[in-house]
Amino acid sequence: MATDFVPTWPNVDLGHMPNQQFLKRIMCLLRALPRVVLNLGALRDADILIARNFDLLVLAWFARVCLIGRRPKLIYECLDIHSLFTGTGAVSRLMRWLERALLRRIDLLWVSSPGFIRCYFEPVQGYRGPHALIENKLWFDGPSPPRPDRRDRGAGRPVTIGWVGSIRCQASLDLLTGLAERLGDAVQIAIHGNIHRHAVPEFDQAIGRFDTITYHGPYTYPDDLGRVYADCDAVWAQDLWQRGGNSDWLLPNRIYEASWFGCPSIAVSDTETGRRVESAGLGFTIAQPTPDALADLVRDLTPDRLAAASRRLLTMPDRAFRLDLDDVAKALAAVDAHQEIRFSLSKP
Repeated sequence: MATDFVPTWPNVDLGHMPNQQFLKRIMCLLRALPRVVLNLGALRDADILIARNFDLLVLAWFARVCLIGRRPKLIYECLDIHSLFTGTGAVSRLMRWLERALLRRIDLLWVSSPGFIRCYFEPVQGYRGPHALIENKLWFDGPSPPRPDRRDRGAGRPVTIGWVGSIRCQASLDLLTGLAERLGDAVQIAIHGNIHRHAVPEFDQAIGRFDTITYHGPYTYPDDLGRVYADCDAVWAQDLWQRGGNSDWLLPNRIYEASWFGCPSIAVSDTETGRRVESAGLGFTIAQPTPDALADLVRDLTPDRLAAASRRLLTMPDRAFRLDLDDVAKALAAVDAHQEIRFSLSKP
């Protein structure tokens, strides 16, 4: 999804990691090991190694072992609990054992949702070490897109439900096409983002049956966010891809994006996303992820109700939805070097 991206930092390419194809992922990790050894000089002055998800935790731990005479702190950043770790088969049990072994060797665990600690790391992996929450909020390297002062949605027009971000959830696609079947011209569904074709192989055929569903293609982050969310009355924010596991525990980036622009989110009430939407007043929830339940909610989304939800979001402070340097410093506070880190990250 980021094939054209050019890193703005001194970058060491460790190889391309494919989606899902686990044998190829193992081979990619093995090919990366000598690259790590050849580039140890880039890590010799590091005080902290941050490993984003399990693949890179393996490489970061290996790098630290190779740094003879140095022991930088090791942080494991977990943004998702992959289904490979939650299954009941022999491979899943092996993966959990490997992760537990590395969890005993880290200095800090970062999670993007408290649900990961409460539902997986503590009860399943028995992890009792230090951890910090750093949510997957908006991050702007340059000027932030302006938040609207208000959102006016006129009466007498269809409600527009957006689906924004990584489009990879077949269950969500089925839910939204079911919504289109039930409400007809009373609803418009706008889809923005990158399609994961391996996860939704029949995407084009599914939406092609409906004049009320439009795929608008990928968008530029963050420049296009204002345009994308301005077109939506509410967004479907729930991930259903790994129901019963990761999808129930995560907090998706889209709830922060949508809220920044005053667009209410829709989620399922018994998930971490749904609980956050309800407790923080970020939008609406349904009890079950069924087309009928979603259709009942959308029928009740009057212009006045949508306007009130939008006004509530736009009165919330920017920090509710935007990550800043203080958040990062706070998440690093459990490592020994936190005093120096706080100084280096402090705002001028």
